[in-house]
Amino acid sequence: MTETATLSLTDVPQVYKRHVFACFQQRPPTHPRGSCGAAGAQPLWERLGKQIEATGQRDIVMTATGCMGFCQAGPIMVVYPEGVWYQPRTPEDVDEIVTTHLVGGTLVERLVIVPRI
Repeated sequence: MTETATLSLTDVPQVYKRHVFACFQQRPPTHPRGSCGAAGAQPLWERLGKQIEATGQRDIVMTATGCMGFCQAGPIMVVYPEGVWYQPRTPEDVDEIVTTHLVGGTLVERLVIVPRI
């Protein structure tokens, strides 16, 4: 019989350097909670995907999500492993997040939000 070691969080290797979760939730424009889709997320996330691909870095990825619970703040995205939430509004905001944070490892402070639970 062999003993199995207990893994800690620091023992588990990172798969990706950065993993972006972007909310694609679409509700009708009159829905009381709003949605990232109704706030114009789709073209931003399409650009985000293309910009990430253009970096050529296979260790930076984006995953489309449903509602992340902060609908009024949309469009929103969160970057892991840092757990940083961003609220981009323009294609240029997306470009800056990709270049500065995803590739460069530095926060884009003016776009950071702290969602309230």
